[in-house]
Amino acid sequence: MTEQSNINQLSAQDAQFLYIQSATNLTHVMAVYIYDPSTAPGGKVRFKDIIEHMRKRMDVSPMFKRKLYRLPLDIDHPYWVEDEHFDLEAHISHSRLPEPGDWRQFCIHVARHHSKPLDMNRPLWDMYVVEGLDNIPGYAKGSYAILTRIHHSTIDGVSGAHFFAAISDKDPHGTPAIPLPKTKASANALPTTAEILNRAINSTVTSPVKLTQALMKFTPALLSSAQKSLTGGADKTESGVPQTRFNAAVTPHKMFDAITFDLEELKQMRRKVQEATINDVVLAICSGALRHYLTKHKELPDEPLVAVAPVNARSRSGEESNPGTNISAMTIKIWSNIEDPIERLEAIRDTTRETKAAKSGLSARIMTDLSKHIPGVTMAGVSRILTDERFAPKMSNLMVSNVPGPQIQLYMNGAKLTHQYGLAPLAHGMGLFIATPSYNGTISFSIISDRKIMPDIEFFRECLQKAFNELRDAKPGKVVQQPRKASEAPKKQPVSADGSVMYRRVAKKPRAVVSKQPGGARSKAS
Repeated sequence: MTEQSNINQLSAQDAQFLYIQSATNLTHVMAVYIYDPSTAPGGKVRFKDIIEHMRKRMDVSPMFKRKLYRLPLDIDHPYWVEDEHFDLEAHISHSRLPEPGDWRQFCIHVARHHSKPLDMNRPLWDMYVVEGLDNIPGYAKGSYAILTRIHHSTIDGVSGAHFFAAISDKDPHGTPAIPLPKTKASANALPTTAEILNRAINSTVTSPVKLTQALMKFTPALLSSAQKSLTGGADKTESGVPQTRFNAAVTPHKMFDAITFDLEELKQMRRKVQEATINDVVLAICSGALRHYLTKHKELPDEPLVAVAPVNARSRSGEESNPGTNISAMTIKIWSNIEDPIERLEAIRDTTRETKAAKSGLSARIMTDLSKHIPGVTMAGVSRILTDERFAPKMSNLMVSNVPGPQIQLYMNGAKLTHQYGLAPLAHGMGLFIATPSYNGTISFSIISDRKIMPDIEFFRECLQKAFNELRDAKPGKVVQQPRKASEAPKKQPVSADGSVMYRRVAKKPRAVVSKQPGGARSKAS
């Protein structure tokens, strides 16, 4: 068997999510989808209908049937191999909320499931169907949820959105939302023991040489970035992280809550500040909420809080369907020390623009290229040290992720998708994650934290609502129309110098109707 044979080894970035996993630092992601079965045939969807639907969609991605083959002592990165004993029904389970089936019970149910580890001996995904969501404001009677967990070594936000679209339909009649593959995903052959050892030895011996060569290649960019930091340039935002309750060790016990807003209202907020983006508005709302929350607890630092925002490092369109992880991160100050919501949004806009410009020198792709030359055994050891609570670096106060989702109505088994939320891993020193997936004219702020770090998570949800209201009602000097010339082409996604996408824009004309959201907030949902 040669290098051209059908062998699929994890990349260094994918493997890192395995190396850093521990009992308190689980590295899977979870999406929560809420369905209204009133549009399904007979107005009902049975559990076995969901299983049969997934059985028909197993070929949309190779991740469904492949499992890990991990090497002794992690002498090299693991391999993906076909699970010859794959059993679909072992990956899909079912339960029902106890009476009265309200929002608080549902949040507890979601958090408990997210806190459990995946079975690492099987393909790294599962689905959990939850019925009985009968007393949640904004949910139709008879609604049910599907909680989908996938290990981060298998998928990132962009490929995750593509994965979900591939198992969804664009109408109640079962028309796939995107074209299904015409051929089945091919199985991955496992190398022989001799081949595994040969590849591991080759990697260990040659990687230091390749790493040195890569460092020499990227030295100008590295020096440029360092110079900007030393001279007070944009990269200075990556230092000076204040100490907060969120920079503590995490436990296995997670908390979840969420609130949904009308995406059109965020677009109206964006127009209040010249050249602001939806991402800037999301950060401004999170910053305002954190300001209210920490002020209430008498813990607001004088320095601005710092957030990490994942950025897509896929350089070409069409790569969304590729399994695996291809992301980096941008570290930015979110100016929580500014009280006025318009001034705060302006400061965030300036900071994100400066940070993106600085990142054109030291880009996501450079760091990805460097990491792939680090031997597996070295990366595994370093990753475990860095994720130990005694050595975990304080890089930020929280993480905020904004991955645009489909802006059309989706279905599964004829049931209409009405809401979606996202949950991501926490880590020692980073005990707050706010995921903001958008869907069909709505955007949901999903809060993930630790029980010891944020025991009053419902209050933080109220803080998000308050910050949203303040920015919505704020009066700027004048509303910025941001006109476009008739001959001007639609603005493309901003890209860095190496071609990697920094931010993605949402669709222009989503469909939306008014409904009431959990927690008493009124917003638009489909």
